[in-house]
Amino acid sequence: MTLENLYQLLESTGLPVVYRAWPIDGAPELPYICYLAAYSNNFSADGVVYQPIDHVQIELYTKDKNPEAEDRVESALSSIFWEKSETYIDTEQCYQILYEVEV
Repeated sequence: MTLENLYQLLESTGLPVVYRAWPIDGAPELPYICYLAAYSNNFSADGVVYQPIDHVQIELYTKDKNPEAEDRVESALSSIFWEKSETYIDTEQCYQILYEVEV
């Protein structure tokens, strides 16, 4: 899977999707998705990178707890392994649901 394939999966949710962040004053109404390749977790063999692997963070932002939006993301990610965590961002007054995957 590539970042482009992942983008297509996320786009299938029907939610707005952007890599890393929206432009200043350009974010759509919540909910929306941001994703980024945070770091690599490469597979090595014989002292070299045998298989490059990106660790990608998919951030779903919602105004209130939104199980329907989470279900849409989780359905889109159903073909790959993911981990999930949740936090409330006081300064932004929104929830961040973080999905972590490797591609």
